[in-house]
Amino acid sequence: MLAMGFIFSKYPRQINWRPVIWGLILQFAFGLITIRWSIGRAIFKCLSDKVATFLNYAEDGATFVFSKEIIDNKVFAFAVLPVIFFFSFFIQILYYWGAMQWIILKLGWVLQTIMGTTVCESINSAANTFLGMSEAPLLIKPYISKLTSSEMHAIMCSGFATVSGTVLAAYISFGAQPSLLITASVMSAPAALCFSKLFYPEIENSQTTFQNIPLQKSEDNSILDAATKGALAGIPLVLGIIANIVAFISFISFLNASLSWFGGLVGFSDLTFEYLLSKIFMPLSWIMGVPWDQCEDVATLIGLKTAVNEFVAYQKLGEFKRNGKLTPRVEGIATFAICGFSNPGSIGIMMGTLSSMAPEKREQIAAVVVRAFISGSAVCFMTASIAGILMNEEFFSEQHINGTTINY
Repeated sequence: MLAMGFIFSKYPRQINWRPVIWGLILQFAFGLITIRWSIGRAIFKCLSDKVATFLNYAEDGATFVFSKEIIDNKVFAFAVLPVIFFFSFFIQILYYWGAMQWIILKLGWVLQTIMGTTVCESINSAANTFLGMSEAPLLIKPYISKLTSSEMHAIMCSGFATVSGTVLAAYISFGAQPSLLITASVMSAPAALCFSKLFYPEIENSQTTFQNIPLQKSEDNSILDAATKGALAGIPLVLGIIANIVAFISFISFLNASLSWFGGLVGFSDLTFEYLLSKIFMPLSWIMGVPWDQCEDVATLIGLKTAVNEFVAYQKLGEFKRNGKLTPRVEGIATFAICGFSNPGSIGIMMGTLSSMAPEKREQIAAVVVRAFISGSAVCFMTASIAGILMNEEFFSEQHINGTTINY
């Protein structure tokens, strides 16, 4: 994948290899800590359990509003998505206190110091570990208009390669392992800078430094104002998720019926959209370390994530898990491979978000967004590849943490 990134690089002779090499080293190091090192696994498993427990408190509020019967029946729109209101509520409070900005700025400084990336790239990449592709650029909003094309590409790539903490509950409800999702976000942050600097090298001079980027203060008047705005900010996100899932799953059903009808005319009535995707992405699945007999299933998931969105892919992953079609290791690789916002709908969201912040950069944004989409997808596949290298039998065996037996 790195070789392909070099071959199709925008400026292959002007690549700065420092962020590329160090990004790969950091990604592999994070993988060693969270996947191979028993103490690191225990820490991240404990962290993911605490996150899941924290998110489950949203069930009390959802039960009060929608009734216990609806929540107990696990109706997706009412039992799962309300957690976004709860999470957004807390994120906005942390912004009001300045805690979130402080954490992200420190992480960004670490990435810049080690990798040599510019300040805006580093801060945005660190922010994408916690925030979505629409929220993270807000931290550097005053400086979007000063970004070079390579910096803009890196910011988009980081957004496409990661997911927002607000949607983790939705993925978990489909059957994804919380520990794998958190690990994927951590590993993808340096990898996004690595691949973006390989695929679109910097040929201009950055106009921003840590000295001229202060901590962005919250515009909320009080903690109650912040909490209210945070809860209300979840409304368009929840509605967007519902609209996307309903529309795309309906479209896939229609597409499958159409393909089956056309296929029946030539004696192949089993032709479906998933079947086509499974054949197209089989070589990629094999490259990531998936055994050939399961490549078709993983290729289907990759295709759905790339051509539709990750919600539909995780929903299909849940079906595969219930049917016992994937081994634990292959399930882990698939979870990493589809853990990102790189899908066609996100291209429009990304362009709209950045264009609204810097209208004068609209042409520049449009010129690099497709490359950034490809880069974001490649980062997810790189993360899955490294996870496939590092995951062994011990990773999936029973672990005893504080006297409690936990099964991966």
